Amino acid sequence: MKGKETLTLLLLLLSGMLCGSILGEILGPWIPFLAKSKEISWTPAADLEILKYNINIQVKLNLASIGGLALAFWIYRRMK
Repeated sequence: MKGKETLTLLLLLLSGMLCGSILGEILGPWIPFLAKSKEISWTPAADLEILKYNINIQVKLNLASIGGLALAFWIYRRMK
């Protein structure tokens, strides 16, 4: 059951972040501080002669998406 709970938490957090980000973009013209965002990126890469990879992961955080994360975590705690 531990794996299912972790998957549920990750899906809730991802959906909370997505909904918060969309809400921040919609309300941005009226509440400007919600639309200001900071981008965090991580690009692991390796060349191992037989295998070469380059992964680019970016997360764009704004105040509304952090609020969405907090709300999603609160919903998860209420579900338990």
